[in-house]
Amino acid sequence: MAEPESSGASITESLKSLGLTKYEALVYVALLRASGATATELHELSGVPRASVYPVLERLAQKHLVSVSNTSPKRFNPVKPEEAIDHLMHSIESDAARAKKVLSQIHSQTSRPPRGDQELIWSIHNDEHIRARLLELLQGAEKSIHIIFYLDHLKQELIDTLVSLKATIDVEIITDRWTGPIPPRIHVSIKKPPEVHGFGGGKCMAGGVFIVDGKHAMVLMGSKEEGFTALYSEATGFIRFFTMYWNFFASWVQP
Repeated sequence: MAEPESSGASITESLKSLGLTKYEALVYVALLRASGATATELHELSGVPRASVYPVLERLAQKHLVSVSNTSPKRFNPVKPEEAIDHLMHSIESDAARAKKVLSQIHSQTSRPPRGDQELIWSIHNDEHIRARLLELLQGAEKSIHIIFYLDHLKQELIDTLVSLKATIDVEIITDRWTGPIPPRIHVSIKKPPEVHGFGGGKCMAGGVFIVDGKHAMVLMGSKEEGFTALYSEATGFIRFFTMYWNFFASWVQP
């Protein structure tokens, strides 16, 4: 008769997925079959090399899966499977929580692309990712923000974000229209787009250029119907090009 699946190789693999090594899984299963066994008996039952059995038993004891008698020779007893699985799951959850915390700290410190003259241009897709990255970029401004934007669905959120920034940040905007009062320190210039600025099917193209502190630049283009694509970079050439583009627009718009 074939052995039940729970006593075959599959249970060893399942225990490995819970954090045990192959030898640890083999010794624990062997103990369930022969509670009170000695290390020598476990070597014979599990197939684990004799020299490895004691270190394996020590690790199992540290994981609260095995208890040890004070007899000579020492005998070992397994913790009940229900308790053993609970111990392993608790260990996994604790490790996962610790890893999540550490990785989040690392990500928060290094999530932005590297600075300097490296010619790195990052492509960003998905409207929500673009929105989050753009707002993060603006909120990180220290000195200045220069913007060209022809956007409807993000416009109010952009304006609210700019108004919330500290008063020492100089903000200059070129856009197609502005409703409501213009806050002090925000300079707005109006430039109407050409009457034909879309393409087939009435899909109106929109986009924007955002330059922060002369060090970061984000450019986006798309439509509400088909979504947007953005490029982000801190590369000197990229920033210089779009700064010239912004200056070109600024030289012929009406305030």
